[in-house]
This record gives sequence, structure tokens and C-alpha cells, in this order.
Amino acid sequence: MKKEGSLKNFFNPKTIAVVGASNNSKKVGNVLMKKLSNFKGKIIPINIKHKKILGKETYPSVTKYPEKIDLAVIAIPAKIVKKILKDCGNKQIKNVIVISAGFSEKGNKKLEQEIIKLAKKYKINLLGPNCFGIANPYLNLDTTFAKSHVKKGDIAFISQSGALWSYIADFSKGISGFVSLGNMADLSFTDFINHFNKDKKTKKIILYIEKLKYGKEFIKACKNSKKEIIAIKAGKTEKGSKATISHTGSLATDFEIYKGAFKQAHVKLVNSLSEAFNIKKEKIKIKEKKKKIIIITNAGGAGALMTDLLIEQGYIVDKPIDLIGTASAEDYKDALNNSKIKKDNSIIVILTPQTMSEPEKTARVIVDFKKQNKKYITAFFLGEKSIKKAKQILEKNNIPCFTRI
Repeated sequence: MKKEGSLKNFFNPKTIAVVGASNNSKKVGNVLMKKLSNFKGKIIPINIKHKKILGKETYPSVTKYPEKIDLAVIAIPAKIVKKILKDCGNKQIKNVIVISAGFSEKGNKKLEQEIIKLAKKYKINLLGPNCFGIANPYLNLDTTFAKSHVKKGDIAFISQSGALWSYIADFSKGISGFVSLGNMADLSFTDFINHFNKDKKTKKIILYIEKLKYGKEFIKACKNSKKEIIAIKAGKTEKGSKATISHTGSLATDFEIYKGAFKQAHVKLVNSLSEAFNIKKEKIKIKEKKKKIIIITNAGGAGALMTDLLIEQGYIVDKPIDLIGTASAEDYKDALNNSKIKKDNSIIVILTPQTMSEPEKTARVIVDFKKQNKKYITAFFLGEKSIKKAKQILEKNNIPCFTRI
């Protein structure tokens, strides 16, 4: 856990380096550059192969940029992250976001430990790895892959799932700040609760939690807060807990322990993100209760929440198939045609509207699959603005489509 007040440059930087910036529209580094195009500060693309990216002068390394850098965002293969962190340390960059996946959530705990050691050595505040970044609408600062931009408001959202931000951002909710924690190798809930407790724009803090680190400090930070804190907990059931392991490397412990901790910390526990954000609920009905349900999702957090929801209602659920946030319509098609989708299964397809998502194409993939296989499918296309046409396609073809969870 970091000292209070040390995280200001995550949300108020003047200069951001994008390591892995790219001209290729299919790469995360390109998405980040485009999402930051309206940022009120300076953006420095870092790429060893190109002199210019999206019209901006590019540097081969953060160490080659002559002036101060407040924040570095890393979106490169996991095996190269160590080298970049060393460069950030030598450049005296104290705040780093590691978007890159491929660490403890994939069983690579050794590599995660190595970057933790480097962060400690260079006194770097490390967010991630395997995270979705941050957003501050007051500065047009957005390092996430959400399709929608949010308006300014007074709610801070701290989440272990980045893709759930894509869902919430699609509604017209006012936000003071968002942070995706990912694997929480370094920075955790407590650090950002302390930050938002001091933030004058924030009136309410909402948490999506798979696991907690530093339980005593968490309780203390929440108790000391003058702001309302609301939590949604994934991994309430055994299978829901297992779903969080492959998502952020988190094994959620006994839910009763968490309930006790939340009560002690004066945190309000709710059952859904819809409830937390005051989004009108839907009555969710899924047929074929006796059959095993297969969940296919581009959002690990949504998969874990759905697993909990279904098991609590008496359904038989398999571990979700997580296609991750870059999933295209073709990826959904491949997953549906996987041999795991047996004749006696019912299927739930979850989509959150991320930059790489293809809602309408994915809806047509689902329609075609149902026609060919005569299987029962329920769609959860989570959001509002970005999924309207897709919802129409699905419902026109008698496929139930829900938009909130």
C-alpha cells in the first residue's frame, strides 16, 4: 500500500508516454493513442520502429525523451515489460500503468513478482498488470478501451474488471474518475479509496471486488471516508470464485468473511452494478434450468458475476469461456463452434462494448448459429448506446437480449 496523496499524476498528468504506440488499428497501442487524442496534456508515443505515429513525433524509448514524463502507459508483450519498467525507473517516472496481460492470471507468477521487485526498487507506483487503465473526464483523460466517453460527474469507480467499465460507460452516468486494478501487483483498492476520499469532485465511490489485499487497511480507509462507498462482490459461489482466477489471478475467499469486513468498514454491499449505479433493472429469465449453461464472454468480470447469479438461482453452470476484451465477431463464432458446446447445453453470450467489439456482427453470428444448431441462446449485450442495433437484430430473431447485470 502506498502513501496517501502519491497518486495524483495518475489522474492529473501533464505528460503521458504511450509505450507500444502503434499505427496499426488492430493494436492496443493504436486504440490508446486515439482515446488520448482529446487529452488536455501532452502525449509522447514510444515505438522503436517508427518516427511518427498518428502524426506525432515518436521516441524509441522513454529515456530518449528530453523532458519530464508524469505517467507511462505500457501496452506491449508481457516479456518486454521488465525492460520498459527499468527504463521508466531510470527516467524517474513514478507512475506506470501496465495494460499488458500474461502475468499471474495466466499462471506466470514469477514474471509478476519480477516487475513488483522493479517497481519497489525504483519507487514506482504500478497499476496492473492486466488492467484497463484509468479515466478522468475532467481532463479528457481515457486510457481504456470503452467504446463510449463518459460525462463529468461525482461517482468514482474502482474495479478489478476493466470491461465492466465499458458496460457502465455506455450509460449516461456522470463520473469523477475510473481505475481498473487488474492483478493488483502493487496498487490496490485501499490506495485509490484514499485518493478519492481526498478528491473534492467525488461524492460516491463504487467498488467491483474479486479479492482484497490489505484487509485491515481497507477497513480503515473505508471507515475514515466521509463519502458513501458501495461494493459489488464477485466470487460469492465456488464456481464464481473459480471464474475470477483466470480473469485477474484472484481466488476469492469465503463470501461470509467479506460480508463481515464490509459491515465493519461501513461499506454498502449490493447485488449488481445496475443497483450500484441506479440503472433500471431488468427481469432476467433464462429457460432450460435442468441443462448445463455455457457462458461465452469478452469480460471476465461479467462472466464471474453471471456465474454467481445463475448458481444462486439454481442453474448448472460451467466455467465461463473468456475471450478477453479484444474479441471480434469471428472469435465469438469460433467459441460457439467449439466442441465444448454440446447438444444438451444452453448458451449465454455476454458482450461489453469495447473498442474492438463488433456488436452487430456478433449478433448476426449468434442468429446464424441458432438457426443452424437449434440451440437455446440468451444474449447479454451490456450497455445502452453502443448495443441498440445489435439488440434489435437479436430480438427480431427471437433471441432474448438483456442489457444490464
